[in-house]
Amino acid sequence: MKKKGKRPVGKVLMVFTIAFFYLPILYMIVFSFNEGRSLTGFTGFSLRWYKRMLESRTMMEALYTTFSVALIATFVSTVVGTVSAIGLSKSRKVIRSIMEQVDNLPMMNPEIVTAIGFMLLFITFRVDKGYLTMLLAHIAFCIPYVILSVMPKIRSLDPNIADAAMDLGATPLQAMTKVIIPQIMPGIVAGALIAFTMSVDDFIISYFAAGGGVKNLSMVVYTMSKRINPSINAASTLMVVIITAVLILVNVIPILAAKRKAKDEMKKRRIFVPAAAVLAAAAAALVLFLRPGGSGKARPFEGQTLHFYTWGEYTGENIIGNFEEETGAKVVMETFDSNEQMYIKVANGESFDILVPSDYMIQRLIQEGYLQKLDRSALSGLDNLTDSVKNLPYDPENEYSVPYFWGTVGIVYDRTKVDMEDLEREGFNIFLDEKYRGDIYLYDSERDSFMMALKALGYSMNTEDEKEIQEAYDWLVRCVQTMDPEIVTDEIIDNMAQGRKALGLIYSGDATYVMSENENMGYYLPQTGTNLWSDAMVIPANAENPELAHAFINYACEYDGAYDNSSFVGYTSANEEVMEVLSGEGGDFEGISAYLPRTDNDKDEVFEYNENTRKLISNLWSRVKIAASNAK
Repeated sequence: MKKKGKRPVGKVLMVFTIAFFYLPILYMIVFSFNEGRSLTGFTGFSLRWYKRMLESRTMMEALYTTFSVALIATFVSTVVGTVSAIGLSKSRKVIRSIMEQVDNLPMMNPEIVTAIGFMLLFITFRVDKGYLTMLLAHIAFCIPYVILSVMPKIRSLDPNIADAAMDLGATPLQAMTKVIIPQIMPGIVAGALIAFTMSVDDFIISYFAAGGGVKNLSMVVYTMSKRINPSINAASTLMVVIITAVLILVNVIPILAAKRKAKDEMKKRRIFVPAAAVLAAAAAALVLFLRPGGSGKARPFEGQTLHFYTWGEYTGENIIGNFEEETGAKVVMETFDSNEQMYIKVANGESFDILVPSDYMIQRLIQEGYLQKLDRSALSGLDNLTDSVKNLPYDPENEYSVPYFWGTVGIVYDRTKVDMEDLEREGFNIFLDEKYRGDIYLYDSERDSFMMALKALGYSMNTEDEKEIQEAYDWLVRCVQTMDPEIVTDEIIDNMAQGRKALGLIYSGDATYVMSENENMGYYLPQTGTNLWSDAMVIPANAENPELAHAFINYACEYDGAYDNSSFVGYTSANEEVMEVLSGEGGDFEGISAYLPRTDNDKDEVFEYNENTRKLISNLWSRVKIAASNAK
């Protein structure tokens, strides 16, 4: 008798397996049509993110780079890999065995090791990182996959087939191209498809091998994922559509060809070639369509390049493109995740024309001689800035810096869960109130977390007193051991917009977004004071184009540039008129208290740089996170 029950269980398991793999993709596709910016709450159907993706120069350049690199790397690695595999098949057994192990090594190695190896290689030989270095890296890591795909087909051939062809009058080249290659074509095309997929998919090696503002799609998506930008859903959906179309071509064309008459038998044997040709043609057409264009109109800085190094997702949708259109210059924008990451590049001599560091880091850069003084006669936008961001302690006369964004660090809270009396009575000490145990977020920032603890204890956040810093450490350890907090970074933005916890520590610009998405959310600044932060534009001492840098600073300070920046990013503009318009009646952030920083509390402070204190706090924060892990 047949056993019962196995087939239904197998079918159910298969369904769950398919759902596990494909539901996240379906979820992403659905949210690419979301009207709102939320990545978790669907608010209505819209094509706005596809429109924004197509209008984004950054994303279009990334798509162009992705497909152009993938096509070239696929072609070169397929040719080199195929010829290498054929050559290995004719080599001595010992040599073939050694080379096969060498070929397997890059595939077995962790990608991060390969990526760092490429980076060190380019640095050692002083090769400027950019498009070419990314392409060379992609070719190098694609070749082993082609060889691995082609070798089984070569082994299945009669070893005497090439000799037979040459006995019949073929040259060695003809024997390879007219006899061997047609026989192994399925393996070649399979290797090419794998190489193309690996190139399009790669992030880690591209991240370490690229430079000069060159980014592929995976790098752009990584940058966008730091903050709320649903355009990543649209871009990812586009990639799914392209890949699905390729799979349909590869599978449907053989089925159609199988129905042809016997006289087309030769075409049947080469059925993969048309599929590959169609794929290459489609990808090439897409590359040409996406390739960024330019204007022939003569402009003040025509042909010049501005190297701009800023935070990820810290510019408006149109400011870069509009500045390029107005001046004729090209802006190469690179992004960093932290002030310390930016500092390492600057200290190692990498050249940029504009940086956007935070207050304490500007102070450090000034002290160490990495910045040049601004030419005040070339700046026309300083009068547009609010007095609250001028002449701050890190640069008292604004000799080196022009404010970009500013704000505070406070408590975002759910009005339906948090009692306002608790906030007013406890301030930052609410993070020790066991009423909210398991319902809070801490921000994974040593500076801001210690600021919170020091302010809760009534101390200055710039204290150099090791006893006070130790007390702050004890306060944070108590918090993580008794309150079961979740320590997060930018994921707090969407999580609080969805009301997943009662409260958390957050930057005012992120709180602005949260409050605009969820009317139940509020933003509170304790009376004991907080961090009044400022990010500003500066020109490095080794900048290659300071004149163009001054022009960009002026543009970013003027109304149009400042409005585009602030309305899109959500952080408070240093331009006073923009700030008033966006927060006023009918403005994007009307009624959102987080958008307007507090300026009337004398206990609010600006961070000051102190190397000894920084090292101490950094070490203690690592111990706090260890305590948090042990408490779970």
